[in-house]
Amino acid sequence: MTGDFVFVDGCVPGIRWDAKYATWDNFTGKPVDGYLANRVVGTRALCSALERAREKAEALGFGLLLWDGYRPQRAVDCFLRWSRRPEDGRTKSRHYPNIDRSEMFEKGYVAAKSGHSRGSTVDLTLYHLATGELAPMGGDHDLMDPVSHHGAPGISPIEAQNRAHLCAVMEACGFRRYDHEWWHYTLDREPYPDTYFDFPIDHASPRP
Repeated sequence: MTGDFVFVDGCVPGIRWDAKYATWDNFTGKPVDGYLANRVVGTRALCSALERAREKAEALGFGLLLWDGYRPQRAVDCFLRWSRRPEDGRTKSRHYPNIDRSEMFEKGYVAAKSGHSRGSTVDLTLYHLATGELAPMGGDHDLMDPVSHHGAPGISPIEAQNRAHLCAVMEACGFRRYDHEWWHYTLDREPYPDTYFDFPIDHASPRP
């Protein structure tokens, strides 16, 4: 991959990833349009900030696990089409137990124009370096529910503390949080604040 978009794992040594939308393990229940490889892509500016965040997390005994970075616009369009289809119940209990799938956009859990498509937004969590186990956060990736909001009641003290650790690390490294999702952070000084890209994620395609 060339240009300003790169594979994050190639630029940030030691970072882990599991690109959920390239797998069957996401709220749509199958791989999403535009995700042709289980890799996470982002801008070089994003990677520089993530390297600083990785170092800060390491000082606390944590590593970073990425779930998503750059998201093709065609994937967002796929989400919109999916939200209009009849409910089949396959992923509802895990990802949106208390809302209808049609409400995901109006409640702010999915956007028709996603910051991810600009290349400098990530979904991520912490894991314990000593064991490799994910840090408990009071809900998994893409749990579209108020419990996923920053400051949500109903989670344990250790889960709240882990969310606070992630937030402190990311904000110290130039990211801003999204209040509805504890895992979602956008680079403050993103290089393409007004551009929504649509190239697919594959193993070797050149990018802007």
